[in-house]
Amino acid sequence: MSQEFVPDDNKFDRPNDDSAAVCEQEVVLLTVVGSPKGVRETILTLYRLGFAEVGDWSPVQRAANPKQVMSVLIRRSRANGTPPRKSGR
Repeated sequence: MSQEFVPDDNKFDRPNDDSAAVCEQEVVLLTVVGSPKGVRETILTLYRLGFAEVGDWSPVQRAANPKQVMSVLIRRSRANGTPPRKSGR
């Protein structure tokens, strides 16, 4: 088994430890880069799969390559790895 999945003695690496702060969040940044059509289709596919709302993504912006665009999603989850509940659902 890979050692990267074995928790160390750091209390923040133990999700089942009650001493970890309840309000702590894990933040992950996802970036989609490609043609305008490809980026739109990817965002819609992730929406259909229930991964993220379309409106959660940043507005499409120019990428380093002039033929490409990019959009960013900042995903926050609770310390136990579950995403926070959306309000109003």
